[in-house]
Amino acid sequence: MTDRPLKVLIAKPGLDGHDRGAKVLARGLRDEGFEVVYTGLRQTPEMVATAALQEDVDVVGLSILSGAHLTLVPRVCRLLKESGLDDVLVVVGGIIPDVDATELRAAGVAEIFGPGTTIAEVAAYLRDNARARD
Repeated sequence: MTDRPLKVLIAKPGLDGHDRGAKVLARGLRDEGFEVVYTGLRQTPEMVATAALQEDVDVVGLSILSGAHLTLVPRVCRLLKESGLDDVLVVVGGIIPDVDATELRAAGVAEIFGPGTTIAEVAAYLRDNARARD
């Protein structure tokens, strides 16, 4: 175990151009003591997995409002596993219908945060469930 703060990658996969929530979360998690990397808009699953590997993150947070979560999220999870990052906690935030949660969890998503989730709730979940990579 290291003494460094948990490192979180916040990514916006797909063509969704709405990033205010992701930016607010990134800043809020920094204020909570996390190290945060924000990838910006329009990331491919490959770009997300590569950034996670290069940055040696503990958590990958995917922000999706476009409705493409059943296509993009499982691909990101598969690419993370193929890159040897199967111990990285994957969480998703955005507009995710409840009926899709089971499929996302089966793909490797640990938690889904919907509208109205506070930064404090996200931070507490990450502290309780993410493990710092050695």
